[in-house]
Amino acid sequence: MSSTPDFATIKAGMADVYERQAEAWDIGRDTTLRERDWLSRWLEGLPTPSALLDLGCGSGRPLAAYLTNLGHGLTGVDASAAMIDRAQSNVPRGAFQVADMRQFDLGHTFDAILSWDAFFHLSPGEQRAALPVILNHLKPGGHLLLTVGDDEGEVTGIVAGEPVYHGSLSPAEYLNILQAEGFADITYTPNDPSVLGRYVLLARGKGTA
Repeated sequence: MSSTPDFATIKAGMADVYERQAEAWDIGRDTTLRERDWLSRWLEGLPTPSALLDLGCGSGRPLAAYLTNLGHGLTGVDASAAMIDRAQSNVPRGAFQVADMRQFDLGHTFDAILSWDAFFHLSPGEQRAALPVILNHLKPGGHLLLTVGDDEGEVTGIVAGEPVYHGSLSPAEYLNILQAEGFADITYTPNDPSVLGRYVLLARGKGTA
């Protein structure tokens, strides 16, 4: 009989996992840029250059590197200092800093905000609290792109052989939160095979609905 994972312990140790495994994660990261179509949809209608925020940027590649190569200004934040060190080296045209997406204030707003394979490391309660903080950093008319889960709950994943925590709200709750912010166009795409079955939430045009 399988036992329920100790989610609290796994979550508490996750920051140390990324510090220990930054090199392995960076080397093993898929850089084929299968996310390209989603990035194009996220950026559609925005000027070049735009001010972009990558939350949970990891080592900066391939996403931050791709976005700066398109000519955009990019700020990346991550809770792992080891990841930020790698991002600064990998993407010299980006601006990177250690920050916790649950509580941060960068002092300015962005045309678009991305959190690919990072926002879902927060618990459901943390996500509810963090979304207003994140959206406060998004300009009117701005766009948001997140990977999330299939329903409210907690599961575990693996990074370089070590367990990490994943959490999610329900699709309906995400949609309610984003509709309340007045996004003009919101799509939730479950189990997208083009990005290996990820659940993708895209909201465009904040406050323009």
